[in-house]
Amino acid sequence: MRPPRDAVIAAAVAALTVAAALTGAGSARPLLPAGAALIGAACAALLWRRRFPVTVLAVTATATLLYYPLGFPDAPLILALVVALYTTARERGPIPAGAAATLMTAVFAAAGGDPIQALIGITPILLLPVALGEVARGRARQVAEAEQRATLAEASRESEALRRAAEERLRIARELHDVLAHQLSMITVQAGAALHTREPDGAFEALRTIRAAGRDALREVRTVLGMLRDTEPGLADLPELAGRTEAAGLPVHVTGPPPDTTVPAAVQAAAYRIVQEALTNTIRHAAAGSADVALLVDGPDLLVTVTDDGSAPAAVTEGNGLRGMAERATGLGGDLRAGPRPGGGFQVRARIPLALPEDGTR
Repeated sequence: MRPPRDAVIAAAVAALTVAAALTGAGSARPLLPAGAALIGAACAALLWRRRFPVTVLAVTATATLLYYPLGFPDAPLILALVVALYTTARERGPIPAGAAATLMTAVFAAAGGDPIQALIGITPILLLPVALGEVARGRARQVAEAEQRATLAEASRESEALRRAAEERLRIARELHDVLAHQLSMITVQAGAALHTREPDGAFEALRTIRAAGRDALREVRTVLGMLRDTEPGLADLPELAGRTEAAGLPVHVTGPPPDTTVPAAVQAAAYRIVQEALTNTIRHAAAGSADVALLVDGPDLLVTVTDDGSAPAAVTEGNGLRGMAERATGLGGDLRAGPRPGGGFQVRARIPLALPEDGTR
């Protein structure tokens, strides 16, 4: 296990200072015990230089100011002060470190025999670590800001990915609901007809319709799970949808589908699913004799209307079907209204803009 860096620096400064003091020329005062105590105090303080930089600076400055004027053997104890100045500038900024360096420079200049020469000699030694500490402080701040920006960017990417995943799950759930609800409703109706018919031909016809609906359900489920945009149903598929619905016992009349080239694929898919769900609800709940599907390009919008002549409920309950139709329309910047008609029956009317919003992709 490697020793802490502060301990290594403190030990290196202490060893260098003691070695220089012991091998240097004679001095007015012996190193032991007071000189060694000052060296030990200054170097030991470096162990806490990161936690208490200003306090460590005060201790090393005091030890340095006492060591040299008292005539102890010449030694580079000022290295401890240099390390403390650098650390204070890096951890607390240039003001406290610069103030301490200026004060120490003035004291050394006043204590020396030649103030000008003392200033020339001591100023670079004390101000250079302050400048280096400020440079290190700036680099550390830049690194921290870069890491923060990277963290925020990563969090933003994760949030966007989660949002897109949630939207995709909702879309898949909506697609599966539309596909399976429509086909299973036809299967249920035909199965009921087969159970109650007394004619073999009618029963076999119902079974054939059930088989066709099952095949169509499997095909559309595979399409949904494949999530391939170019396999999504469009307006050109409405006659086939009407044919399947009519085979289930509900005649459907489709009028006015616009050319596919004038309608974006996302709008076509939304219109198809709205019609599909509206016809599914009619089969389930309306006991209707027929249904009409009308499509019209009205200026910048595609208008989709599905009307039946069945018995409309007294109160409309917004289940998954109506909610899904409304979400398809509003998701592309449009709106949807559904409710009983004054003359009887039920009507679903959707307005979908042909110009998709900037984020209106599917």
